[in-house]
Amino acid sequence: MEMRGDLIFVGLIYVLVGLVAATAIMGGALLPLLFPIVAGVGLLGPIAALGFYEMARRRESGLHSNWQHFLDVRKRPGIDEISAVAALLLGIFVAWIFVASALYIALFGWWEPDSIGAFVSRVFTTPEGWALIVIGNAIGLAFSALVLGLSVVSLPMLVDCDISASEAVSTSWRAVRENPGVMLRWGIIVAALLVLGSIPLFVGLAVVLPWLGYATWHLYTKLVDRSAIKSRRD
Repeated sequence: MEMRGDLIFVGLIYVLVGLVAATAIMGGALLPLLFPIVAGVGLLGPIAALGFYEMARRRESGLHSNWQHFLDVRKRPGIDEISAVAALLLGIFVAWIFVASALYIALFGWWEPDSIGAFVSRVFTTPEGWALIVIGNAIGLAFSALVLGLSVVSLPMLVDCDISASEAVSTSWRAVRENPGVMLRWGIIVAALLVLGSIPLFVGLAVVLPWLGYATWHLYTKLVDRSAIKSRRD
């Protein structure tokens, strides 16, 4: 409540709503990508949370901080390393869209639905539609697990410490590997909240994304011995 980062997302979410609505209205070749694009927003969530990590870091350090400091993450010493991990996540998102497209073509061919109703009907009433649902969600789960492992510690760590991207990512992987139960529960919580936040035309994400960002920061501070990392760097 003190760090009102939700103010940042109020405007951005309506842009997202517009893009999704345009995709749905245009139909045709873009319509089958509607769900992969919406679901893929979660893969880019760690990038959107960077500003919240910076605001949490400032608050923890006793520095004056408000929503105007959201973009101050660009001033951090490790901004190049942060950009490298962000580019990696963006590449994973693009790969997800390509894989989702390939799966759709493999099951449906080059069929272009002329309406949302026709598309939904075929997806839920045909064997290939259910195959798309089951296989697509299984692949999406794998992509989500990959992003969780890569970013849950690495991005807040890069905001907090001046270290390399490779060191941050390897630390994130170790944290996930050594705390599988905690990370599984956290992954389920993230997925559930993103779904709930997306249902009312994505407006709920204005609350969900800041909450997840700040919570991830605190998760990072509990998982990693930050003093050891900083003393080693010094």
